[in-house]
Amino acid sequence: MKNWIVRFGTLLIFNIAVLLLIVLLVPGVHGAWGVLWGGVILTLATVWLKPALNKWFAGRAAKKAGELSKLGLKVVTYLSVFVVSLVVWILTVLLSSLGVDGWFWGYVLPAIALLIAWAIYDGVDDQLEAHASRLYDSATGNKGAVDAASPASTTPPAAPTKVVDDGLTPEQRKMFEELG
Repeated sequence: MKNWIVRFGTLLIFNIAVLLLIVLLVPGVHGAWGVLWGGVILTLATVWLKPALNKWFAGRAAKKAGELSKLGLKVVTYLSVFVVSLVVWILTVLLSSLGVDGWFWGYVLPAIALLIAWAIYDGVDDQLEAHASRLYDSATGNKGAVDAASPASTTPPAAPTKVVDDGLTPEQRKMFEELG
């Protein structure tokens, strides 16, 4: 449960920071306290909706793979990733008090910013979670606990296991496994 809380918390804080940057830097997006609620919605959509949409689009693209050239397949793949980002952004705007003006400045540019943010988060999530886990342990008084993601861990990494096609991302699978 601790690892799930740490993962959700780090993603939530990261998403709130991303939304703050979008509100501050993109002229077509405005909001104040809506950023906090928008962060919750964006986090939930990132954890649950994004993988489902990615899987659906990947399945559709796989059906057309025989009809497309390599370049065409790449374009379809990149376009589908952008559409997932756009759907998540539209859902965030609709369910929060964030406001947008104009199609390009209010929807397209923030969706591109989300793509960039997801790429950044993918690169730093392990370090963020390890640091947040140490903070969680110190806040709860569990000073002797060593997290598996911590660099000080002396246990070797587990051997790769059988790949399961259950539609979950590795992040979601880890959360479910840790819940028991």
